[in-house]
Amino acid sequence: MPEKLNVCLINDSFPPLIDGVANTVKNYAAIIEKNYGKATVAVPYYPGADDSLCPYKVVRFPSLNTERLLNYRAGYPFSPETLDKIKEENIDVIHTHCPFMSAILARTLREPLDAPVIFTYHTKFDIDIARTIGNNVIKEKVLKQLVKNIEACDEVWVVSEGAGENLRSIGYKGEYVVMENGVDIPKGRVPDEKIAEATAGYDLPEGIPVFLFVGRMAWYKGLDIILEALANIKAGGDDFRMVFIGGGLDKEEVEKYSVELGLSEKCIFTGPIHDREVIRAWYCRADLFLFPSVYDTNGLVVREAAACGLGSVLIKGSCAAEGITDGETGFVCENSAKAFGEKLHEICKNPESMKIVGKNAMDKIYVSWEDSVAKAVERYKIVLKNYRAGKYENKRVTLGEEWLRAEGELLDGINRARAYRRNFGHGMKYYGKEMIQGSVRAAESFKRRSIKLKNITKEKSAAMKNAIREKLDRYL
Repeated sequence: MPEKLNVCLINDSFPPLIDGVANTVKNYAAIIEKNYGKATVAVPYYPGADDSLCPYKVVRFPSLNTERLLNYRAGYPFSPETLDKIKEENIDVIHTHCPFMSAILARTLREPLDAPVIFTYHTKFDIDIARTIGNNVIKEKVLKQLVKNIEACDEVWVVSEGAGENLRSIGYKGEYVVMENGVDIPKGRVPDEKIAEATAGYDLPEGIPVFLFVGRMAWYKGLDIILEALANIKAGGDDFRMVFIGGGLDKEEVEKYSVELGLSEKCIFTGPIHDREVIRAWYCRADLFLFPSVYDTNGLVVREAAACGLGSVLIKGSCAAEGITDGETGFVCENSAKAFGEKLHEICKNPESMKIVGKNAMDKIYVSWEDSVAKAVERYKIVLKNYRAGKYENKRVTLGEEWLRAEGELLDGINRARAYRRNFGHGMKYYGKEMIQGSVRAAESFKRRSIKLKNITKEKSAAMKNAIREKLDRYL
């Protein structure tokens, strides 16, 4: 067992596209590279991406432009050049953070690298898929393939128990390990002058409670609950200021709804803030963090707030509320605007409780990325030991029919989903060409490497060719 580990981290999102999972991969890579060995990050190509400042190696693999539909590019997982670059790093463990093309790439790498594949389930993908392509037969097919990709990994991690329950709900039947993510905000408050500098120019009267939300401005984050609850407590005579930090497709609608509810003088919308020190200053200026999301599987912003001594109001039974004791390390209520408003009114009557809960949150629920990655590295070693002992033999498959079928079905799902979009003609004309080219590349890649596969018979090879032809027929 090596003292140091060479880890390949794979994901579908990475700068210049930033989301919670991309942030997770960045922190894993930086801390592994600094403390535990060597990290190689494999992510899709993005135009204009600059990886020169990353303290670890970044390998960009070919991608398809699916940003109109998915908001990110779909990686092409069958690139021989990508395999060659990653093989140079003598990888011990492959860790994928997305169950689509990134998982297929991870599975493609497993045999030539002779390394175990770990998958982390970060997101409620059934909600994401339904939001993108609707609740229909295509959704069920995509979820089925997603589960197949996950089950083929040697070990599965989830970021919370709630995430694990969601994974079970979409059909996964295997075991999983809860591996909580950390936060990249250090514990402690920033100096008062930094808080004043970051919040200057906003209407924040002294002695008036400041509520805060940080994240994507999307309705599924429970923003309607926040606004309606605030309207209720305003009607009851409570004064406050509500600060929303973030951008998103629903931002204009959220602002409009705040005006309709008569909250325009109470709500502040800063837009996105990318400077983490400025975000940290806002956490320190606020008196209470509002996060009624039942979508998020981990709620890292709750831990970020805790790092700054800021307590949160959460929904009972949500993943974000896991490990939270009502009135001690946070505040918990039922999932409704009425209940949320009643909880806020109760807290406002006892403002000292906000300080006490914030201090407890800092002391008891804060998790740093250093601690989180340290725990992950210890688990890497166990997985690698099990892999070497042959405990995951039933997970191993050759690069053949199943993977080619997976690629074809996923690309087919994306292609068919576009048929439901309003720009059907343009989408098929532009993207259909890319899909055909992608499948041709898959067939060519398979042909080059098929002679190296030990367990594929001539009959199976013929079946694969027929499967490829069927996929190409669909695009043509």
